[in-house]
Amino acid sequence: SFAGLLLSPFQNLLTQTVQGISDGINHYFDLVDVSKENEQLQLEVERLVNEKNDLIERISRQKRLAGLMAYQDVRKKKSLVASVIGRDATQWSKVVFIDKGTRDGVETHFAVVTNSGVIGQVIHAGHTTSKVLLTIDSRSAVDSIFQESRVSGVVVGTGEEHCIVKFVPNTADIKVGDRVLSSGLGGIFPKGLIVGTVSQVVKKKQGLFQEILLTPSSDLSRLEEVLVFLS
Repeated sequence: SFAGLLLSPFQNLLTQTVQGISDGINHYFDLVDVSKENEQLQLEVERLVNEKNDLIERISRQKRLAGLMAYQDVRKKKSLVASVIGRDATQWSKVVFIDKGTRDGVETHFAVVTNSGVIGQVIHAGHTTSKVLLTIDSRSAVDSIFQESRVSGVVVGTGEEHCIVKFVPNTADIKVGDRVLSSGLGGIFPKGLIVGTVSQVVKKKQGLFQEILLTPSSDLSRLEEVLVFLS
């Protein structure tokens, strides 16, 4: 009894120490298992997020294509859908590249549109890709007509995010919000396609023509799919 009385504190200490070590080892292995499970769950979450993003992109693309197809049916012109695969990197040139070329029937000077209206014309057709000059490029000019007043003008690119309409007489009644359509002259754009909307009108006291600023009908900085008229 005396020996037990003397040794019991040491036995208790040893038992607690061993138990603590055992608990620590078990806790460590539990943490390892939890860590592995967390890694697996993280991979699963990443997979699901990627699947969700993929589905969102597919749905978004299908909606855009549906809009182009509907427009294609309305216009009743032979055309094909192309994807934008590149952009000109210089600030002076406003050009995009599409994934269709002569192999698909695309040729130089074919009109390129979206369901919102005119975006430009093909200026170079390769075998599998083509180069499209946008209406905002300073080299672009589209013979146009105002929808309301039927006054004619020429929509010219500025190299920025808008265009100007040239050769509109000061006497013409042009208002902000007026739509501008392609006139059909020039042999590139069919008549009646929307080119843009008037955003500013300045009538000079001196000179023959007004200064008219035009906002393009399509957001040319966010093009993904386009329609090429094959004629």
